[in-house]
Formats: sequence, C-alpha cells, structure tokens
Amino acid sequence: MSEVLNHFLKYVSYDTESKEDVEEFPSTESQRVLAEVLAEELRAMHAQDVRVDQNSYVYATIPATMDKKVPVIGFIAHMDTAPAYSGANVHPQIVKQYDGGDILMNQETGLTMKAADFPDLLKYKGQDIVTTDGTTLLGADDKAGVAEIMTMAEYLLAHPEIPHGTIRIGFTPDEEVGHGADLFDVAGFAADAAYTVDGGGLGELEYENFNAASAKVDIHGSSIHPGSSKGKMRNAILMSMEFHNMLPVFENPMYTEGYEGFFHLDSMRGSVEEAHLDYIIRDFDEKKFAEKKEFITRVAAYLNDRYGKGTVNLELKESYRNMKEIIEPNIYLIDIAKAAMEEIGIEPIVTPIRGGTDGARLSYMGLPCPNLCTGGYNFHGKYEFIPVQSMEKVVELLLKIVEKFAER
Repeated sequence: MSEVLNHFLKYVSYDTESKEDVEEFPSTESQRVLAEVLAEELRAMHAQDVRVDQNSYVYATIPATMDKKVPVIGFIAHMDTAPAYSGANVHPQIVKQYDGGDILMNQETGLTMKAADFPDLLKYKGQDIVTTDGTTLLGADDKAGVAEIMTMAEYLLAHPEIPHGTIRIGFTPDEEVGHGADLFDVAGFAADAAYTVDGGGLGELEYENFNAASAKVDIHGSSIHPGSSKGKMRNAILMSMEFHNMLPVFENPMYTEGYEGFFHLDSMRGSVEEAHLDYIIRDFDEKKFAEKKEFITRVAAYLNDRYGKGTVNLELKESYRNMKEIIEPNIYLIDIAKAAMEEIGIEPIVTPIRGGTDGARLSYMGLPCPNLCTGGYNFHGKYEFIPVQSMEKVVELLLKIVEKFAER
C-alpha cells in the first residue's frame, strides 16, 4: 500500500466535522485530536519547530538542506470536514483497477455511483479508486491534502541529501465553516509564499475565487387566528417566499457555471410569526458582487416599505475576497506550479474556484497562497471519491515544486 494512501486512510478515520455558528475555536473538540496526531507524526519524522497552538493550528518546519538563500515556501491544508454530510465512522473502500463501469458502493442498500452521472470516473479507468460506503462523506476535502503534505514531508526529512530551502507546513481547523484563516499565525509561519493543497481533480491550479458574503434575513410576521385574520395577519412564511422570489431566478447555483455568480438559499425555516432565510452571495467580479449586495438590500427595503418598518431585518457579512488581486503580482507562483506539473506529466488546468479556500484570506493577510489539486471529486457528499494514483502524483508535484524553488 502506498505511503500517501496509508496516511489518508488513517486521517479519515478521525471524525473532524466542523460546526456552524459555534463560538468555540475550533468548533469541535475532535479536530484537536487529529491536530495532536499530526504533530506527533511530524515530530517522529524529525521536523523542526513543531507546535499545536491553543486553537489547534499545527505548524512545522522542514529545515533547509542548502546554503543558497531561496524563498521560504509553505504548504497548507485543513483538517476539518464539511458539516453538510456526516464525517463520523467513515468506511472507505478501494476499488482496485476500476473497470470503467458503475461502482456498487453499498451492498446492503444497493447505492451505486453511476459513470453516466459522474463521468469524471471514466478518466481513471484502470486506477485504484477510494470511495465511501455511501453512509458518510469520504473526507478527501481536505484530508487528502493533509496526507499529501505529510507524505512529502516524510520523504524530504528521510532524504536530507535532496537540496531545498526552508519549507513550512501548516494545518488549519474550521475551514469548512469559513474560519480556517481567522487565527493563522502568518508572522510566525514566516513564509514568502505558500500553496493550499485543497483543490479537486488532478491538474487543477487555482488563483481566482469568489468574492463571498453571507446574508441572514429575519422576517417578522403577526399570527392571528385564521378565522378572524383579515387585514390583521402578516404571514412571515409567505413574506419570506416573496422575498426569495424577488431575487433573479437564473442567478442560482443550479443555473450557473464558470465565472457566473449567484444567490444561494442555503436554509429556510419559519412560522407565521417568524421566518429566517440564510443566503450565500458569490461573484468573481467585484463590481457585480457589489451589485448583488445592493440588490438584496433593496429587496429588504422594498418589503419594509410595503409591510412596515422592521418587518425585514437583513444582516450582510463579507466572508472572503477574490485572491486574484494578490496573486497576479506574484504570478511566478502559478508559473512554477504549471512548469512542475508539465515536467511530471500532469496537464495544468487553470480554473477559477467556484468556492473559497484558506488561501484566499491568507493572501490578503500577507501570504500569497494559490491553490493546488488534491485529486478528489464530489466533495461534501456520499459520492466523494479519489484515485490513489492521483494522490501519489500530487505528492510528486509537491516535491517538484520544492525542487523548482530550490533552483530560484
């Protein structure tokens, strides 16, 4: 069994699901457990400056093996898994030499991953594919990234004859709930630049991401017995439906792709008296992003005019910004990654992230940080999978990037 697969199977056995709207940091105690496991492994490899801080960020250094001064490079991944689907009691299974057909994931339930529904599978015919049993997510987002960085570190620390500069390693909690970079010690990390290893299929290389905001909408109604409610009742559920229906129908995730932004209704609950809607707002273009925020603000104002001041309370909060503005002046990071991919037989796929990553916020905190692939697909759900050979190839990519930095 490959080293990176060994690491990956070990890490997915830990339930590190993060939680929304929790004041504690990290949001779940289980993340602390994996943080300590990773730190112990790094110490056993003889990494230097290994520490886990009070917020469960893990930091370590692979010391330079050459006198020549080259940029200090970092590699970062997150330890938590998404709260969108259970990450407890993961039962990974390995489909050896995938034959190109459908994959039966669970014998008892008959759950099947169909190649017709997930055509990316067909790219990996003949390879070994890790899936779930359909009862949980797999956790490749981002334990594959963690495993790939750890395997790279293990190799370099076991081979001090390989020339390279100083390398920093960082593992973060709570990325999936938008807080992975909140307390990252950029100054202590002391890298000139870094890469997050948190992307998708093999070859993905990303330095553009959404500008992002959240919108929390509280709608206050008035409940009156329906038999005597004429002119008196204000149904918060109906007003919430009205609110949503005033947003652009086709600026919805199910209709968008590429550089197109959206309003996404993430949750909705309520009664006649009170209703609550949670949205995320996304756009790559800063002007269009501002227009989206202004539009939803006008919808709230219109309903307040119609139904009375205080009927609708809108709370907008920015989450992260497009890292393109920071990376373009440091485009050498993309050039190095592309060249490294090409040299080891990976076709670079430079694509925008239709989401976010720790690297976006870290870039604005002073650490330019584009995103590399992990090799995984279908994150945050039961159909998640990752080819073993892709994980091995990403380890090779990280080593090649280290080599190219040593040549600078």
